[in-house]
Amino acid sequence: MLYGADYNPDQWPERVWDDDVRLMQEAGVNIVSLGIFAWSRIQPSEDVWDFAWLDTVIDKLHAGGISVNLATATASPPPWVSARYPETLPADESGASYWPGSRQHFAPSSPTYRRLAGELVRRLAERYAQHPAVVMWHVGNEFGCHLPTDFSDAARDAYRVWLRERYETIDALNEAWGTSFWSQRYGSFEEIFPPRLAPYSHNPSSMLDFRRFTSDMLLECYLMERRILLDGGATQPITTNFMGAFKPADYRRWAPHMDVIADDCYPDPANPNRVRDSAFQRDLVRSLKPGVPWLLWEQATDAVNWRPSNPGKRPGVLMAETAQSIGRGADGIMFFQWRQSRAGSEKFHSAMLPHAGTQTRTWDAVTELGARLAALPGLPAPGRDARVALVFDWENWWAVEERDHPTEIDYLALSLEWYGALHRRGLMVDIVAPEEVDDGYDLVVAPALYLLRDEGGAALSRFVAAGGTLLTGPFTDIVDEHDQFRDGGFLTQLGPVLGVRFEDFGALHGAATGGTGVGAQSARSGGPTTTAGFRVAGGAHRGRLVAERVHATGAEVVATFSDGSAAGSPALTRHRHGAGEAWYVATQPVAEGLDAVVGAVIEASGVRPVVDELPPAVEAARRGDLVTLINHSDEHVEVSLAGTDAESGAAVERITLPPQGVRFVSVAITTAESARGSASVTA
Repeated sequence: MLYGADYNPDQWPERVWDDDVRLMQEAGVNIVSLGIFAWSRIQPSEDVWDFAWLDTVIDKLHAGGISVNLATATASPPPWVSARYPETLPADESGASYWPGSRQHFAPSSPTYRRLAGELVRRLAERYAQHPAVVMWHVGNEFGCHLPTDFSDAARDAYRVWLRERYETIDALNEAWGTSFWSQRYGSFEEIFPPRLAPYSHNPSSMLDFRRFTSDMLLECYLMERRILLDGGATQPITTNFMGAFKPADYRRWAPHMDVIADDCYPDPANPNRVRDSAFQRDLVRSLKPGVPWLLWEQATDAVNWRPSNPGKRPGVLMAETAQSIGRGADGIMFFQWRQSRAGSEKFHSAMLPHAGTQTRTWDAVTELGARLAALPGLPAPGRDARVALVFDWENWWAVEERDHPTEIDYLALSLEWYGALHRRGLMVDIVAPEEVDDGYDLVVAPALYLLRDEGGAALSRFVAAGGTLLTGPFTDIVDEHDQFRDGGFLTQLGPVLGVRFEDFGALHGAATGGTGVGAQSARSGGPTTTAGFRVAGGAHRGRLVAERVHATGAEVVATFSDGSAAGSPALTRHRHGAGEAWYVATQPVAEGLDAVVGAVIEASGVRPVVDELPPAVEAARRGDLVTLINHSDEHVEVSLAGTDAESGAAVERITLPPQGVRFVSVAITTAESARGSASVTA
């Protein structure tokens, strides 16, 4: 288990470096990410290079038994770059430059930026690729975090090249974008600009391509640096740090180019859904590279600095959040950062070594965590432990949140609601693209899959026909990969699978998140409704966003709408297709309704949780034969689970978990379970 933090010795005098190594050893640190923002120290001016200090730091770390994840330092160009080469600066949608003084002030598509960054990487590779301390390479840092889109002239020129490579002819682009509308037809690629400030809505098909382009430009920067490292003799793993469900970068397209997935995760202590949301993020990054352990490269030891209010973590939460990563496949736990900064925008951000020193609860927590991680045996790689998949797709995210739709949809928030209904039941969940759905799953949930590519529709159809259970909801199978309607209307790919025909969206007034009062009253008075009623499993529930009018063409109608313009039409359907079945819910159920729908589908599918009959607020995750139990409550709880304590080696049958308590338990896997890739343990 790797354990460490970002280390920024360039911010500190050399006299503390020996103390840093000594204290790292005391805390159990065995790796640090080094030099992430050190470009100005390495190259103080264009013709001046200073590696002596970095040589010293790396040698000291190596002598102390601490490995180095060496950064390429390209995330924040020094002031001389923007002063001498203003063409490297990015621009906003009005064409105004973003200026230096913060970080990430570079246009990803700028040839000058890439030339200067490439020279820095080349020198680092030549100098350190063979150093025994360097065990990994950290390219850039959180690509696109603060600058998700660039509208500069460099972006304009690169966008035209990207479009020409994608479409080859301007006629093909015009067809894909539907430019006959609003007199937008282009005569050449040179007439196309990034979607800069405009009087009204941009062409949604062009917006979709610009988001693809933006993700690809960031990826090109990573790939450029990766090639230079390899050409310079690097044999160590190369990667960069993701940020979970980060909208601007399609991490599924990035993942094949990462030797290992690394992620930064900062759960908000004030978020009532903190446990659910961070579990979703960890399941997402694990699913990007199946079968390969991933690395948590950044988390906070205590408080962060960027939220309006920044409370610290309650006792035990650091271990509980860390265990959530380990249980979901992480083999490395790291922090931002080692020593708390004394200046700059992040000086209030917590660190492993706080300003208050080692006589602190933070230091006690990180040293205790280091000791527990060191006691863990070698952990099994995360395998095909999930029998349930949630479909989450970046291109759909971009398209479904575009303007001028029947209703506004927050795709991530909606996906988290569906995920939460699965997570509460203790199910392991892979988070996949529609094309990645296969017969390794028993249940697939695909909410708001507005943009559905042909290959994805075919994969979902095959899955159901082969015996799987599919649950999908409103605003699904509406457009193709160009954000255009297909011939034949909506549900053209999944309609036969679902056994329904789509007529109308039935957008509901406003964006109600719960309750029945306003919606019910409006329905009775004949006014616009915020919710629509339906009944499932004997309970009355409400749906929001839309109450679609669909017609059963073979499907069983499980529930109908009880009020509003869709009253009497199907709200929930179930259809046998091949050896499997597909469920469709024509609204976004509110709270208990969502839970009821998911519960009914889970019961029908036969999927089982990781551990049966878990107490509330106890989370169980599985990787191979290792079950991780986490008590997120403030009460002591007991769990019956037969196995071996992974830390002590002792046999266990009944486990007492204190508040925020964690246990790692190795359990037996039968031959049949091993073949299926997962198991359920009876508590």
